[in-house]
Amino acid sequence: WSLSHSAASTVIYALYALGWLVLLYATFLVDHFDLFGLRQIWFHLRGREYVSPTFTRRQAYQWVRHPIYLGWLIIVWATPTMTLAHLVFAGATTAYIFIAIVFEERDLVDAHPEYETYRQRVPMIFPSPRRRWRAGDDQTAAKASEAAA
Repeated sequence: WSLSHSAASTVIYALYALGWLVLLYATFLVDHFDLFGLRQIWFHLRGREYVSPTFTRRQAYQWVRHPIYLGWLIIVWATPTMTLAHLVFAGATTAYIFIAIVFEERDLVDAHPEYETYRQRVPMIFPSPRRRWRAGDDQTAAKASEAAA
């Protein structure tokens, strides 16, 4: 596609900017040093055992499980001119993200058993006004974990 109308292009560029805002906002909700592997290196250099951060569900993570990936998807698809090369790039990036989610969520369930309840209650990528983590869900998840044990 090619949107030459200035209003349509403006909307697409606004979506593109929104994608970057979502991405950056979501990265600040997690530990940057851990996200980029620097914390693991620091622990190794100091001879300390690495301890992964605790699992939290705050702000954007109450609406979608993967706001960083949502930001990337908006960024790669929001373009006023979709060339064949960009379409291949966007498609490959989208496939990579959804494949990565499968492996990431498997690891998250192993590392944080409460993630399974969170996964059932919060949408993966696209926000839904009906599905989100609510304040009382922590107690419900804790009771479910105790009952399972």
